[in-house]
Amino acid sequence: MTRFVYDQFAKQYLQELLSPLGPVKMSRDIAAEVRQIDVLFVPQNHNESVIKTLGLLGKIAANSAIIEPFRNPVTTDEICSCMGKLFDFHAERNRPANQEEKPLLPGDRTRLWILSPTLSKPILDSFGAKLESENFGEGVYFLSPALRTAIVVIHQLPRTPETLWLRLLGKGTVQKGAIAELKSLPDTTPFKDNVLELLSNLFAILDARQNLDSEDQELIMELSPLYLERIQDATKQGIEQGIERGIEQGIERGIERGIEQGIEREVSFVMRLLNRRFGAIAPDVEQRVRSLPVARIEDLGEALLDFQNAADLTSWIENTN
Repeated sequence: MTRFVYDQFAKQYLQELLSPLGPVKMSRDIAAEVRQIDVLFVPQNHNESVIKTLGLLGKIAANSAIIEPFRNPVTTDEICSCMGKLFDFHAERNRPANQEEKPLLPGDRTRLWILSPTLSKPILDSFGAKLESENFGEGVYFLSPALRTAIVVIHQLPRTPETLWLRLLGKGTVQKGAIAELKSLPDTTPFKDNVLELLSNLFAILDARQNLDSEDQELIMELSPLYLERIQDATKQGIEQGIERGIEQGIERGIERGIEQGIEREVSFVMRLLNRRFGAIAPDVEQRVRSLPVARIEDLGEALLDFQNAADLTSWIENTN
């Protein structure tokens, strides 16, 4: 099962994008039968620049929100369960207010946002969900106002910059297209580098798993070039920074230091992925990895895609000598 992996990715992803606007609490317990809210967001910083960058997600973040992302199409029971979390959360918040005879005003209530890659019309109709095209565009459905619940059907969202950050949580061709759009954005785009890092880490986790379905396999194929690019970028950045820092010592020393910086960055990146796949790597094995020449580090970055366990890493190192 890969649902937990995607849940973790979605939570980290939403935390990364929303944290400039306010605190994001992950896996927050609520009273009664203990159930966890995936993402609880309470805005504190009204940063117009960040809100504009996040587009539709920025609109969602305009008010307090419970966000429940789903990797697979949400079911009727799952929608009801999410709404149960919302109602329990409202009840929890209302208890002290009621004790002081100051109940929360309707505008103070948190809204539930359910993110689903796809969803059938019969399920939407069964909840009386209606499009809110004027304010939110296609793909965003609201239940009756008293329920304070909205469902975002990601594959129905228009392919525009405003919806990019939500489409990255989609599935299949929708997610694939969003990844391509993200990669094509200018390097100065807020969140781009950190989100690419999260996607690269997602690749490393998925690649270590067995019995993936066809969609997961396709996602791995889509993310693998990104993973390799991150290694190459780490090396390039290290070389450039090393040259800049060493220029006062002469061009030759600057280049030498640049190469050292590049190797350090690349080795650190590869080690992080190895540790994520196989757990803590034995110190002697790590030392042998760090002593490899830069060309072999690059080879290792590609080879580890085929490793099944830590023994494969040791065997590969033995065969490089």
